[in-house]
Amino acid sequence: MDTRIGIMKKLLIALAGVAALCGCKSQETPALLPSSAFERVIDGRQTSLYTIKGGDITIQLTNFGARVVSIWAPDRDGTLSDICPGYGDIDTYINNPGERFLGPVVGPVANRICKGTFTLDGETFHTPLNNDGNTLHGGFTGVDLMVWDVTAQSDSSITMSVLHPDGQEGWPGNLSITATFTVSGDDELKVSYTAETDKATPVNLSSHTFFNLTGDTSRSILDHELIINSSLSTAIDSLLIPTGEVVSLDGSPLDFRQAKKIGQDVGMDNDQLHNGYGYDHNWCLDRATADGIEFAASMYEPQSGRYMEVWTDQPGLQFYCGNFFTGNELDKHGKPIGYRCAFVFETQKWPDAVNHDNFPDTILRPGKTYTHNCIYKFSAK
Repeated sequence: MDTRIGIMKKLLIALAGVAALCGCKSQETPALLPSSAFERVIDGRQTSLYTIKGGDITIQLTNFGARVVSIWAPDRDGTLSDICPGYGDIDTYINNPGERFLGPVVGPVANRICKGTFTLDGETFHTPLNNDGNTLHGGFTGVDLMVWDVTAQSDSSITMSVLHPDGQEGWPGNLSITATFTVSGDDELKVSYTAETDKATPVNLSSHTFFNLTGDTSRSILDHELIINSSLSTAIDSLLIPTGEVVSLDGSPLDFRQAKKIGQDVGMDNDQLHNGYGYDHNWCLDRATADGIEFAASMYEPQSGRYMEVWTDQPGLQFYCGNFFTGNELDKHGKPIGYRCAFVFETQKWPDAVNHDNFPDTILRPGKTYTHNCIYKFSAK
Protein backbone atom coordinates (compact mmCIF):
# COMPACT_ATOMS: atom_id res chain seq x y z
CA MET A 1 0.00 0.00 0.00
CA ASP A 2 2.80 2.46 0.96
CA THR A 3 4.56 1.70 -2.32
CA ARG A 4 1.39 2.46 -4.30
CA ILE A 5 0.91 5.73 -2.38
CA GLY A 6 4.50 6.69 -3.12
CA ILE A 7 4.02 5.95 -6.80
CA MET A 8 0.82 8.05 -6.89
CA LYS A 9 2.58 10.96 -5.21
CA LYS A 10 5.39 10.82 -7.76
CA LEU A 11 2.83 10.67 -10.57
CA LEU A 12 0.99 13.72 -9.25
CA ILE A 13 4.25 15.65 -8.95
CA ALA A 14 5.17 14.67 -12.51
CA LEU A 15 1.76 15.76 -13.80
CA ALA A 16 2.11 19.08 -12.00
CA GLY A 17 5.48 19.54 -13.69
CA VAL A 18 3.98 18.83 -17.09
CA ALA A 19 1.19 21.31 -16.38
CA ALA A 20 3.74 23.97 -15.48
CA LEU A 21 5.73 23.32 -18.64
CA CYS A 22 2.67 23.61 -20.85
CA GLY A 23 1.70 26.93 -19.28
CA CYS A 24 -1.38 25.74 -17.38
CA LYS A 25 -1.42 28.42 -14.69
CA SER A 26 -4.64 27.58 -12.90
CA GLN A 27 -6.38 24.38 -11.92
CA GLU A 28 -9.22 26.29 -10.24
CA THR A 29 -12.83 26.32 -11.40
CA PRO A 30 -14.46 29.76 -11.67
CA ALA A 31 -17.64 30.45 -9.71
CA LEU A 32 -19.88 30.97 -12.72
CA LEU A 33 -23.19 32.80 -12.57
CA PRO A 34 -26.29 30.70 -13.33
CA SER A 35 -27.88 31.31 -16.71
CA SER A 36 -31.30 31.32 -15.02
CA ALA A 37 -30.46 34.72 -13.49
CA PHE A 38 -30.32 36.17 -17.01
CA GLU A 39 -33.34 34.48 -18.59
CA ARG A 40 -36.07 36.95 -19.35
CA VAL A 41 -38.27 37.99 -22.27
CA ILE A 42 -37.78 41.65 -23.23
CA ASP A 43 -39.88 43.11 -26.04
CA GLY A 44 -40.71 39.55 -27.10
CA ARG A 45 -37.04 38.47 -27.25
CA GLN A 46 -35.33 35.97 -24.97
CA THR A 47 -32.23 36.88 -22.99
CA SER A 48 -29.79 34.45 -21.42
CA LEU A 49 -26.21 34.06 -20.20
CA TYR A 50 -23.47 32.37 -22.23
CA THR A 51 -20.03 31.05 -21.30
CA ILE A 52 -16.94 30.85 -23.52
CA LYS A 53 -13.49 29.56 -22.56
CA GLY A 54 -9.96 29.52 -23.88
CA GLY A 55 -6.66 28.81 -22.16
CA ASP A 56 -7.03 29.95 -18.55
CA ILE A 57 -9.71 32.56 -19.34
CA THR A 58 -13.46 32.06 -18.83
CA ILE A 59 -15.92 34.74 -19.92
CA GLN A 60 -19.66 35.07 -19.40
CA LEU A 61 -21.79 37.28 -21.63
CA THR A 62 -25.45 38.09 -22.02
CA ASN A 63 -27.22 38.92 -25.28
CA PHE A 64 -28.83 41.91 -23.54
CA GLY A 65 -26.61 44.53 -25.09
CA ALA A 66 -23.93 42.01 -26.17
CA ARG A 67 -22.61 42.55 -22.67
CA VAL A 68 -19.54 41.05 -20.99
CA VAL A 69 -20.60 40.11 -17.45
CA SER A 70 -17.55 38.27 -16.04
CA ILE A 71 -13.93 37.60 -16.98
CA TRP A 72 -12.15 35.01 -14.84
CA ALA A 73 -8.36 35.25 -15.11
CA PRO A 74 -5.48 33.87 -12.98
CA ASP A 75 -2.92 35.92 -11.08
CA ARG A 76 0.78 35.05 -10.97
CA ASP A 77 0.07 32.25 -8.47
CA GLY A 78 -2.70 30.75 -10.59
CA THR A 79 -5.51 32.05 -8.38
CA LEU A 80 -8.62 32.91 -10.39
CA SER A 81 -10.52 36.14 -9.86
CA ASP A 82 -13.29 37.88 -11.73
CA ILE A 83 -11.62 41.02 -13.12
CA CYS A 84 -14.74 42.41 -14.82
CA PRO A 85 -17.10 44.48 -12.63
CA GLY A 86 -20.68 43.57 -13.43
CA TYR A 87 -24.09 42.77 -11.99
CA GLY A 88 -25.32 39.32 -11.07
CA ASP A 89 -28.71 39.24 -12.83
CA ILE A 90 -30.55 40.70 -15.79
CA ASP A 91 -32.94 42.79 -13.68
CA THR A 92 -30.08 44.84 -12.21
CA TYR A 93 -28.78 45.61 -15.70
CA ILE A 94 -32.25 46.73 -16.78
CA ASN A 95 -32.97 48.74 -13.61
CA ASN A 96 -29.36 49.70 -12.99
CA PRO A 97 -28.52 51.56 -9.77
CA GLY A 98 -26.30 54.09 -11.50
CA GLU A 99 -23.91 52.79 -14.15
CA ARG A 100 -25.84 51.83 -17.27
CA PHE A 101 -22.84 51.13 -19.50
CA LEU A 102 -21.41 48.23 -17.51
CA GLY A 103 -19.93 45.81 -20.05
CA PRO A 104 -22.02 46.26 -23.23
CA VAL A 105 -21.34 47.10 -26.84
CA VAL A 106 -22.25 50.78 -27.17
CA GLY A 107 -23.57 52.52 -30.24
CA PRO A 108 -24.60 53.10 -32.95
CA VAL A 109 -22.10 55.85 -32.10
CA ALA A 110 -19.95 55.39 -29.01
CA ASN A 111 -18.93 58.39 -26.94
CA ARG A 112 -20.45 61.85 -27.31
CA ILE A 113 -22.11 63.91 -30.05
CA CYS A 114 -22.22 67.62 -29.33
CA LYS A 115 -25.77 68.84 -28.64
CA GLY A 116 -27.11 65.67 -30.29
CA THR A 117 -26.91 67.30 -33.71
CA PHE A 118 -25.05 66.55 -36.92
CA THR A 119 -25.44 67.29 -40.63
CA LEU A 120 -25.05 64.55 -43.21
CA ASP A 121 -25.39 65.07 -46.97
CA GLY A 122 -27.16 68.38 -46.38
CA GLU A 123 -29.72 67.01 -43.88
CA THR A 124 -29.61 67.81 -40.17
CA PHE A 125 -30.27 65.04 -37.68
CA HIS A 126 -31.08 65.24 -33.97
CA THR A 127 -30.29 62.47 -31.50
CA PRO A 128 -31.30 62.19 -27.81
CA LEU A 129 -29.79 64.53 -25.24
CA ASN A 130 -29.08 61.94 -22.59
CA ASN A 131 -25.89 63.44 -21.14
CA ASP A 132 -25.64 67.12 -20.14
CA GLY A 133 -27.35 68.30 -23.33
CA ASN A 134 -25.38 65.94 -25.56
CA THR A 135 -25.79 62.40 -26.92
CA LEU A 136 -23.80 59.67 -25.18
CA HIS A 137 -23.32 56.10 -26.47
CA GLY A 138 -26.30 56.14 -28.82
CA GLY A 139 -28.97 57.85 -26.72
CA PHE A 140 -31.65 56.60 -24.35
CA THR A 141 -32.05 53.30 -26.23
CA GLY A 142 -28.73 52.43 -27.77
CA VAL A 143 -27.68 48.94 -28.79
CA ASP A 144 -26.66 48.35 -25.16
CA LEU A 145 -30.34 48.15 -24.18
CA MET A 146 -31.42 45.97 -27.09
CA VAL A 147 -31.66 42.16 -27.13
CA TRP A 148 -29.21 40.71 -29.65
CA ASP A 149 -29.73 37.45 -31.56
CA VAL A 150 -27.19 34.72 -30.91
CA THR A 151 -26.36 33.47 -34.40
CA ALA A 152 -23.41 31.17 -33.69
CA GLN A 153 -21.80 29.65 -30.61
CA SER A 154 -18.99 27.25 -29.69
CA ASP A 155 -17.04 26.53 -26.51
CA SER A 156 -14.69 29.42 -27.27
CA SER A 157 -16.72 31.84 -29.38
CA ILE A 158 -20.12 33.50 -29.68
CA THR A 159 -21.59 35.72 -32.39
CA MET A 160 -24.49 38.10 -31.81
CA SER A 161 -26.36 40.43 -34.15
CA VAL A 162 -28.87 43.24 -33.82
CA LEU A 163 -30.78 45.61 -36.12
CA HIS A 164 -30.84 49.24 -35.07
CA PRO A 165 -33.86 50.42 -37.08
CA ASP A 166 -34.06 53.47 -39.32
CA GLY A 167 -35.27 56.51 -37.40
CA GLN A 168 -34.85 55.08 -33.91
CA GLU A 169 -34.12 58.10 -31.73
CA GLY A 170 -33.29 60.10 -34.84
CA TRP A 171 -30.54 57.88 -36.28
CA PRO A 172 -30.77 57.36 -40.06
CA GLY A 173 -30.61 53.94 -41.69
CA ASN A 174 -31.39 50.35 -40.86
CA LEU A 175 -28.06 49.45 -39.30
CA SER A 176 -27.32 45.72 -39.13
CA ILE A 177 -24.59 45.00 -36.57
CA THR A 178 -22.68 41.80 -35.77
CA ALA A 179 -20.24 41.26 -32.91
CA THR A 180 -18.14 38.12 -32.39
CA PHE A 181 -16.37 37.37 -29.12
CA THR A 182 -13.63 34.73 -29.29
CA VAL A 183 -11.30 33.47 -26.55
CA SER A 184 -8.06 31.88 -27.75
CA GLY A 185 -5.87 29.28 -26.12
CA ASP A 186 -3.36 32.09 -25.56
CA ASP A 187 -5.71 33.88 -23.13
CA GLU A 188 -6.83 36.49 -25.64
CA LEU A 189 -10.34 37.89 -26.03
CA LYS A 190 -10.93 39.15 -29.56
CA VAL A 191 -13.99 41.29 -30.28
CA SER A 192 -14.78 41.76 -33.98
CA TYR A 193 -17.56 43.98 -35.33
CA THR A 194 -19.15 44.43 -38.72
CA ALA A 195 -22.04 46.68 -39.73
CA GLU A 196 -24.01 47.48 -42.88
CA THR A 197 -26.66 50.11 -43.59
CA ASP A 198 -29.23 51.07 -46.19
CA LYS A 199 -28.73 54.82 -45.64
CA ALA A 200 -25.66 56.89 -44.92
CA THR A 201 -25.20 57.02 -41.14
CA PRO A 202 -22.45 57.57 -38.57
CA VAL A 203 -21.14 54.36 -36.96
CA ASN A 204 -18.61 54.04 -34.17
CA LEU A 205 -19.09 50.89 -32.07
CA SER A 206 -17.08 50.01 -28.98
CA SER A 207 -16.96 47.62 -26.05
CA HIS A 208 -17.57 49.29 -22.69
CA THR A 209 -16.21 46.42 -20.59
CA PHE A 210 -14.86 47.51 -17.22
CA PHE A 211 -11.79 45.98 -15.56
CA ASN A 212 -10.13 45.87 -12.17
CA LEU A 213 -7.10 43.60 -12.33
CA THR A 214 -7.07 43.07 -8.56
CA GLY A 215 -10.37 41.18 -8.94
CA ASP A 216 -11.92 43.35 -6.19
CA THR A 217 -14.19 46.20 -7.29
CA SER A 218 -13.92 47.87 -3.91
CA ARG A 219 -10.17 48.37 -4.39
CA SER A 220 -8.74 51.41 -6.15
CA ILE A 221 -7.14 51.10 -9.59
CA LEU A 222 -4.80 54.04 -8.99
CA ASP A 223 -1.81 51.73 -8.43
CA HIS A 224 -2.36 49.99 -11.77
CA GLU A 225 0.48 50.84 -14.17
CA LEU A 226 -0.64 52.12 -17.56
CA ILE A 227 0.93 52.55 -20.99
CA ILE A 228 -0.93 54.19 -23.91
CA ASN A 229 0.74 54.31 -27.32
CA SER A 230 -0.20 57.90 -28.07
CA SER A 231 1.48 61.29 -28.37
CA LEU A 232 -1.73 63.24 -29.14
CA SER A 233 -5.20 63.67 -27.66
CA THR A 234 -8.44 65.37 -28.66
CA ALA A 235 -8.94 68.25 -26.21
CA ILE A 236 -12.32 68.40 -24.43
CA ASP A 237 -14.44 71.13 -22.88
CA SER A 238 -16.15 71.04 -19.49
CA LEU A 239 -18.89 68.72 -20.85
CA LEU A 240 -16.28 66.28 -22.22
CA ILE A 241 -17.04 67.35 -25.80
CA PRO A 242 -14.07 67.61 -28.19
CA THR A 243 -13.18 71.18 -29.04
CA GLY A 244 -11.76 70.07 -32.40
CA GLU A 245 -8.18 70.70 -31.29
CA VAL A 246 -5.69 67.82 -31.42
CA VAL A 247 -3.06 68.52 -28.78
CA SER A 248 0.42 67.20 -28.01
CA LEU A 249 0.81 65.19 -24.82
CA ASP A 250 4.45 66.18 -24.29
CA GLY A 251 4.79 67.24 -20.66
CA SER A 252 1.10 66.52 -20.01
CA PRO A 253 -0.36 64.32 -17.24
CA LEU A 254 -2.11 62.49 -20.09
CA ASP A 255 1.21 61.26 -21.49
CA PHE A 256 1.41 57.51 -20.79
CA ARG A 257 4.00 56.55 -23.37
CA GLN A 258 6.17 55.41 -20.47
CA ALA A 259 4.55 53.21 -17.83
CA LYS A 260 3.25 55.07 -14.79
CA LYS A 261 0.60 54.54 -12.14
CA ILE A 262 -2.85 55.88 -12.96
CA GLY A 263 -2.79 57.80 -9.69
CA GLN A 264 0.58 59.46 -10.25
CA ASP A 265 -0.73 62.56 -12.05
CA VAL A 266 -4.52 62.25 -11.92
CA GLY A 267 -4.77 64.89 -9.18
CA MET A 268 -2.67 67.51 -10.96
CA ASP A 269 -4.00 71.01 -11.52
CA ASN A 270 -4.66 70.66 -15.25
CA ASP A 271 -7.54 71.97 -17.37
CA GLN A 272 -8.01 68.69 -19.24
CA LEU A 273 -8.10 66.69 -16.00
CA HIS A 274 -10.59 69.16 -14.53
CA ASN A 275 -12.80 68.88 -17.60
CA GLY A 276 -12.69 65.07 -17.53
CA TYR A 277 -13.02 64.77 -13.74
CA GLY A 278 -9.82 62.76 -14.05
CA TYR A 279 -8.98 60.57 -17.02
CA ASP A 280 -11.88 60.31 -19.48
CA HIS A 281 -10.29 61.26 -22.78
CA ASN A 282 -9.64 60.05 -26.29
CA TRP A 283 -6.02 59.25 -27.04
CA CYS A 284 -5.13 59.49 -30.76
CA LEU A 285 -3.12 56.31 -31.21
CA ASP A 286 0.35 56.43 -32.77
CA ARG A 287 -0.19 54.02 -35.63
CA ALA A 288 2.24 52.61 -38.19
CA THR A 289 -0.49 51.45 -40.60
CA ALA A 290 -3.90 52.64 -41.73
CA ASP A 291 -5.89 49.58 -40.71
CA GLY A 292 -3.59 46.94 -39.20
CA ILE A 293 -4.13 45.53 -35.72
CA GLU A 294 -1.52 47.30 -33.59
CA PHE A 295 -0.61 47.71 -29.92
CA ALA A 296 -2.67 50.43 -28.24
CA ALA A 297 -2.23 50.13 -24.47
CA SER A 298 -1.29 47.92 -21.54
CA MET A 299 -2.16 47.70 -17.86
CA TYR A 300 -0.25 45.98 -15.06
CA GLU A 301 -1.41 45.36 -11.49
CA PRO A 302 1.72 44.77 -9.36
CA GLN A 303 0.16 42.93 -6.41
CA SER A 304 -1.57 40.20 -8.42
CA GLY A 305 0.84 40.31 -11.35
CA ARG A 306 -2.07 40.46 -13.80
CA TYR A 307 -1.19 42.14 -17.05
CA MET A 308 -3.30 42.98 -20.09
CA GLU A 309 -2.63 44.49 -23.47
CA VAL A 310 -5.05 46.09 -25.93
CA TRP A 311 -4.54 45.76 -29.69
CA THR A 312 -6.79 47.32 -32.31
CA ASP A 313 -7.19 48.56 -35.86
CA GLN A 314 -9.00 51.72 -34.69
CA PRO A 315 -7.44 55.21 -34.56
CA GLY A 316 -8.53 56.10 -31.03
CA LEU A 317 -8.66 54.79 -27.48
CA GLN A 318 -10.92 56.25 -24.82
CA PHE A 319 -9.48 55.52 -21.38
CA TYR A 320 -11.84 56.14 -18.45
CA CYS A 321 -10.81 55.51 -14.85
CA GLY A 322 -14.17 55.26 -13.08
CA ASN A 323 -14.51 58.89 -12.01
CA PHE A 324 -18.28 58.68 -11.62
CA PHE A 325 -18.58 55.53 -9.52
CA THR A 326 -19.87 56.31 -6.02
CA GLY A 327 -19.82 52.95 -4.26
CA ASN A 328 -23.63 52.80 -4.36
CA GLU A 329 -23.57 50.10 -7.05
CA LEU A 330 -22.92 46.58 -5.76
CA ASP A 331 -21.29 44.11 -8.10
CA LYS A 332 -22.27 40.48 -8.62
CA HIS A 333 -20.16 39.47 -5.62
CA GLY A 334 -21.86 41.96 -3.29
CA LYS A 335 -18.97 44.42 -3.23
CA PRO A 336 -19.38 48.15 -3.94
CA ILE A 337 -17.93 49.46 -7.19
CA GLY A 338 -16.03 52.34 -5.65
CA TYR A 339 -14.76 55.67 -6.93
CA ARG A 340 -11.92 54.98 -9.40
CA CYS A 341 -12.18 51.26 -8.77
CA ALA A 342 -12.72 50.24 -12.41
CA PHE A 343 -11.41 51.33 -15.80
CA VAL A 344 -12.42 51.03 -19.45
CA PHE A 345 -10.38 50.78 -22.65
CA GLU A 346 -12.74 51.77 -25.51
CA THR A 347 -11.15 51.24 -28.92
CA GLN A 348 -12.98 53.44 -31.41
CA LYS A 349 -12.83 56.31 -33.83
CA TRP A 350 -12.50 59.76 -32.31
CA PRO A 351 -15.56 61.13 -30.46
CA ASP A 352 -17.92 63.61 -32.12
CA ALA A 353 -16.08 62.97 -35.39
CA VAL A 354 -19.27 63.60 -37.36
CA ASN A 355 -18.95 67.27 -36.37
CA HIS A 356 -15.22 67.68 -37.07
CA ASP A 357 -13.82 67.49 -40.59
CA ASN A 358 -10.28 67.00 -39.25
CA PHE A 359 -11.25 63.80 -37.36
CA PRO A 360 -11.34 60.29 -38.89
CA ASP A 361 -14.50 59.69 -40.93
CA THR A 362 -17.29 57.76 -39.18
CA ILE A 363 -19.88 57.75 -42.00
CA LEU A 364 -20.94 54.33 -43.27
CA ARG A 365 -22.68 54.28 -46.64
CA PRO A 366 -24.82 51.64 -48.38
CA GLY A 367 -22.73 48.97 -50.06
CA LYS A 368 -19.84 49.44 -47.62
CA THR A 369 -19.04 47.40 -44.51
CA TYR A 370 -17.89 48.83 -41.20
CA THR A 371 -15.24 46.68 -39.51
CA HIS A 372 -13.55 46.98 -36.13
CA ASN A 373 -11.23 44.58 -34.29
CA CYS A 374 -10.10 44.75 -30.69
CA ILE A 375 -7.98 42.20 -28.81
CA TYR A 376 -7.53 42.03 -25.03
CA LYS A 377 -4.50 39.90 -24.16
CA PHE A 378 -4.29 38.60 -20.57
CA SER A 379 -1.30 37.19 -18.70
CA ALA A 380 0.48 37.42 -15.35
CA LYS A 381 4.06 38.15 -14.41
